[in-house]
Amino acid sequence: QVLLEESGGGLVQAGGSLRLTCVASGNTFRINSWAWYRQVPGKERESIATFSLTGNTNYADSVKGRFVVSRNSAKDTVYLQMNSLKPEDTGVYYCNIEDWRQDNYWGQGTQVTVSS
Repeated sequence: QVLLEESGGGLVQAGGSLRLTCVASGNTFRINSWAWYRQVPGKERESIATFSLTGNTNYADSVKGRFVVSRNSAKDTVYLQMNSLKPEDTGVYYCNIEDWRQDNYWGQGTQVTVSS
């Protein structure tokens, strides 16, 4: 079992920045990869950034060049630095991990609202 807790969401004006934090607890030694997802009302949850323990990082085209994911392995924590935010970045952001058995775990989500 792995528990995830996100924080750092909020209201920001277009062009601003936010940093989301995801802290993992429990059987964190099982984690294979991390990811950040975003969901807006009426749409499916979409992957926006993935981070594997081998160091591979991938971003959705919609956030490439603006968002950066990083990890503090000592604290079992992953960050999502979001810069140059746009109104279309508004949504609930979820932290996700996949473990050795390919089981997925989710945080409760954190709301990000970007005003124009």
